[in-house]
Amino acid sequence: WLMLQNEKPEDFVIATGEQHSVREFATLAFRYVGIELEWRGEGLHEEGVDRATGRVLVAVDESFFRPAEVETLLGDPTKARERLGWNPRMTPFEELVKRMVESDLELFAKEERKKL
Repeated sequence: WLMLQNEKPEDFVIATGEQHSVREFATLAFRYVGIELEWRGEGLHEEGVDRATGRVLVAVDESFFRPAEVETLLGDPTKARERLGWNPRMTPFEELVKRMVESDLELFAKEERKKL
């Protein structure tokens, strides 16, 4: 919304300026639904396993790699903060993950109701 209010069209990076791993994201997301992950293996053989059942819930899939994969990505929100007054830290990472999980659960519930 703030970008649309800008007087002239410009590109802005919308990011927190913080860096988090897929492992950290998955650990939090599963925790919000009551599942504790245990991480086993390394690199291409790393898996997130449900501690309670031993079932593999997260695994590396090379088909999702980008052609020019980079080790880390970190967005710089300085321009959006300075020109638009946007606060990239208004929603902490943990809260963002929680909201994403809640949204997915709501969508899942809607889809299940459609099946009835």
